[in-house]
Amino acid sequence: MQITSKGQVTIPQEIRNRLGLLPHTEVEFEIVGDHVRMRKATPLTGVGPRGRRAVEVLQGTADLRMSTDELMELLRGEDRPRRKRK
Repeated sequence: MQITSKGQVTIPQEIRNRLGLLPHTEVEFEIVGDHVRMRKATPLTGVGPRGRRAVEVLQGTADLRMSTDELMELLRGEDRPRRKRK
């Protein structure tokens, strides 16, 4: 098996079947001595691949400063009455 000019290799079908590696499955690589170990990535609890990608893309992009009260008012909408503070 050869590495392509893009650094890609084909994982043999037998290995993909045994490990349940479907298209778009996230994998992790680990260097162990003089070889590499590959395994299915450990999913974050309750977050799918789309959610992880969305967080990665959006992380660190917010530049709007709002208080918690302002944010909650925005999320609830104008037509919902505000709760009184005790």
